Amino acid sequence: MRTSTALAVAFGLAALTACKQNPQNNAADNVEANAENVAENITANAENEAENIQAQAANEAAAVKNEGENKAEAVKSAAENKASALKNSASNSTDNSTSNATDKKKH
Repeated sequence: MRTSTALAVAFGLAALTACKQNPQNNAADNVEANAENVAENITANAENEAENIQAQAANEAAAVKNEGENKAEAVKSAAENKASALKNSASNSTDNSTSNATDKKKH
């Protein structure tokens, strides 16, 4: 009986010392937990900011690309219009020359 009583008392004391922490330990645990939470928040904010910067850069790159494509298309259209105008002008000159030559032969 003595042994079992001694063991029960030993277990009881061990349990009490495990449950009891001094106030400094509690404060230290709280400081550590708060620091970990702040660090996690900072990391999450940095990741969000990085994603926003990447999205903004992608949007700006797409806008520059679209602007370049639009300018290139405008240059192509202007060249096609000029070529058509020159073609029509040359065709009209040829038609007028042919008409004038025919008119001269008739007289």
